[in-house]
Amino acid sequence: MMKLFSILIAAFLFTLYGCANDQGLMREDERISNQHNPNTNITPQTGNDVNEQLGYVRYSKNEMDEELEANHSATIDRNTYADMITRIILRHDGFREVATLVTDREVLIAYEKDDGMERETAADIAKKTAESVMPGFFEIYVSDNKSLIGDIQSLHNSSTNREYDNLIEQLINKMKETSQER
Repeated sequence: MMKLFSILIAAFLFTLYGCANDQGLMREDERISNQHNPNTNITPQTGNDVNEQLGYVRYSKNEMDEELEANHSATIDRNTYADMITRIILRHDGFREVATLVTDREVLIAYEKDDGMERETAADIAKKTAESVMPGFFEIYVSDNKSLIGDIQSLHNSSTNREYDNLIEQLINKMKETSQER
């Protein structure tokens, strides 16, 4: 338990340090990689504006329209979560490429790692990163099978397909076959 806590603290500090040094500048390789990123309209936060550093909302019961709220449902931005998970994983030495797909129940992560990184270590980093970002009810699947990176991208592009749930299930089964989790 202490080891897990230490890893989570280290990951948080590493992320915090990385965010503190981000000047909002986009490198050439980041511009090129945007062709694979569905979030090309996301503006990086510079950290210069205090309002960018905080998230705050306050309502009183009188301000809420109960009819509108009855039909309101909480949602998450899956692309933002996938982007965040992918970027955090790539900050670790040993990862070359990472693809992340977030559905309403699962997180699927496929990656290519350097030869010097142990398979179990890479899987541990990928899974714990997703666990630290996502709500606890998400099932997380990771794989170092490079061909699954393309499969994840194809799945993202075919989300309107009627066979979408079957495709997700097939991809999860492929990921389980190449699982290297401890």
